[in-house]
Amino acid sequence: MNRTELVAALADRAKIAKKDAEAVLAAFVEIAGETVRKGEEKLTVPGFLTLERTHRAARTARNPQTGEPISIPAGYSVKATAGSKLKESAK
Repeated sequence: MNRTELVAALADRAKIAKKDAEAVLAAFVEIAGETVRKGEEKLTVPGFLTLERTHRAARTARNPQTGEPISIPAGYSVKATAGSKLKESAK
């Protein structure tokens, strides 16, 4: 499902205009991005999804073509954890 299909499904289920559904989705994405960017707290939708910013330490890896070691600097990543309702629906 792509973004357009998601907006259409949201509009249909919530019985709102597609324009309003697009605005709600855009606001959610913006809030999720800001929360993860700050890294101070997790974004949790109970039973569905938890997003949190995690720190990755610097490490050494190998170039798969040449086998030479390369240095990967420390950085941040996003960890997404499925909630119980999402896990149940996947079964």
